[in-house]
Amino acid sequence: MNVNLILGLVFIVSGLFSLIASIKNWNFFFGSRKTRFIQRLVGRIGARIFYGLLGIVIIVVGILAILGNINLAADF
Repeated sequence: MNVNLILGLVFIVSGLFSLIASIKNWNFFFGSRKTRFIQRLVGRIGARIFYGLLGIVIIVVGILAILGNINLAADF
């Protein structure tokens, strides 16, 4: 299998996880130590928006990698 395909799929799954966590307001996701930092800066709703947008960006990067527009595997 192509490394860009595998990395693209990993990016898409990771982005979907972040997007769904922000939509569903999962407590285990927003209760983690790393997300609490963002919550202190912008509040819970702001953190949900941030992680939702981050998820969309990660999904787009994964799709572009699968299509071959960007090369995620350049360093491997």
